[in-house]
Amino acid sequence: MSAHALPRIAIYGAGSVGGYLAARLHEHARITCIGRRRVIDAWRIHGGLDWSDLRGGHEHVATRDVELQVDPFAAAKAHLVLVTVKSAATETVARELAEVIAPGVPVVSFQNGLHNAALLRDALPGHPVLAGMVPFNVLQRIPGDFHQGSGGELMVEAHDALAAFLPVFQASGLPLMPRTDMPAVLAAKLLLNLNNAINALSNVPLKEELSQRDWRRCLALAQREALAVFDAAGTLPARLTPLPPQWLPRVLEMPDAWFRRLASRLLAIDPVARSSMWEDLERGRPTEVDAINGEVVRIAREHHVAAPVNARLVALVHEAEQTRRTWSSQELLSELHDAQATPNA
Repeated sequence: MSAHALPRIAIYGAGSVGGYLAARLHEHARITCIGRRRVIDAWRIHGGLDWSDLRGGHEHVATRDVELQVDPFAAAKAHLVLVTVKSAATETVARELAEVIAPGVPVVSFQNGLHNAALLRDALPGHPVLAGMVPFNVLQRIPGDFHQGSGGELMVEAHDALAAFLPVFQASGLPLMPRTDMPAVLAAKLLLNLNNAINALSNVPLKEELSQRDWRRCLALAQREALAVFDAAGTLPARLTPLPPQWLPRVLEMPDAWFRRLASRLLAIDPVARSSMWEDLERGRPTEVDAINGEVVRIAREHHVAAPVNARLVALVHEAEQTRRTWSSQELLSELHDAQATPNA
């Protein structure tokens, strides 16, 4: 197919997920990646984008093969827009896209949190705006170098407007799975993302963290609390792992040998993988903790139930944004138990 016949995909968000998607999709679509000047300049200095994954795949994508831009107007000719910015930037991006993208162009939110697609939808009434979910971990090891450290398939709200783009994702090795239950999918992803804060505070790779029982017990406390909050809100998370969501806390609490035996797929993570929240703390950037653990706290307040464990994780991450501290698993577990014992303190 001639390059001029390929669909145009604009990716708004020059972070780990946005850069990785740009690098993977570039052979089968004309890709424009829009981001902050300092990030785009760093990618240009790098000479383009490099991607790799836990199965050994890798490729260098030259700067000439992906359009790197800082101006939102670069999305004007897009046939599809993927939004990959942090949740705090969603409303700003929505306003910017409303001024430039053509009528009817579909927009997919590949972001953490529960409400980003709704925010985009409010600002883009003439467009199919669809919730999406990225199940795998992406670490930007240096600017322009992206590594997929875990597995899973991209998911997106089913819509006829995506039909023409499904082959693009399939050919790129990133099949896009349409779903009719995206609120449940996003709730399940939020449940898994509760580990982002714990991993960031631990300052160890994800696989090492999840291999140690006390770190897993910290996550189990956060997940069990979130499941109770979801139950109060009438939300049933989808099943995204081999285990039902309701089983996860109990399995996480098992001794290491039993956990390795029963949940080996949960440990199918590249040894270098880290959470995006860890990356944000390392680079001195604001985190998304308010859109993840903070969302559990918000829903809990709305339904008059307590969420002290997740509230404490929010506070600790905000403290780490100001002054970095590395916690031991025993220290953090004790801190979360104390929070649970004094929910109104």
